[in-house]
Amino acid sequence: MKIKDQNQNKKAIILFSGGLDSTTCLSIALKEGYSPFLLTVNYGQRHDFEIKAAIRIAKYLDVEDHSIIDINLSHFGGSALTDNIEVPKNRDLRHFDDIPVTYVPARNTVFLSLALAWAETLDANNIFIGVNALDYSGYPDCRPEYIESFEKTANLATKAGVLGKKFKIHTPLINMTKAEIINSGLQLGVDYSMTSSCYDPKKDGAPCSECDACTLRLKGFEEALAKDPLNYH
Repeated sequence: MKIKDQNQNKKAIILFSGGLDSTTCLSIALKEGYSPFLLTVNYGQRHDFEIKAAIRIAKYLDVEDHSIIDINLSHFGGSALTDNIEVPKNRDLRHFDDIPVTYVPARNTVFLSLALAWAETLDANNIFIGVNALDYSGYPDCRPEYIESFEKTANLATKAGVLGKKFKIHTPLINMTKAEIINSGLQLGVDYSMTSSCYDPKKDGAPCSECDACTLRLKGFEEALAKDPLNYH
């Protein structure tokens, strides 16, 4: 699937990590006719292979507007993704309601704020984020009530919002299981071999197969009756 006709009346900022969820989210936005402006954040994450994946996927889909912003959240640490904290492995899926050490403090609030700033300068009213509240690692900033709260804040705290140009935060994956997300992406022609999900990839970028992200991804493909194209070696 590649971009054909862009609708300049439906400009949208897409928070894009290069992972399974954000790539599916991007594909849904394209299917719905939005003109994508991709925003990838290099926040000091140890799994920076996803940034390379984001660049690769954006080029494959012929998305010209792709911004990569450096925000060094590792300066604060506090997460296994940004600090010298061991990434949990082989966690029991039944305990995924607990908030794990891979939670990055205020990450989605930072990301959405950056997307909001860019949206306002582009006179764009739509922001897409691939958060999920079903098959996920228990992060508080992936819940529907958080998204609703941020959308309200966006419309209170911006010139555009005060002038009546309401912002909409789109979360097309929020009530999907991982299997449903994967099936939706496959129907849209998403090439999941180009994505990167692992929290603790090997030196060559191969997934570890044992972190929460890998566990949820593999479970999703199994339940979707599909084969994950990544090489778990």
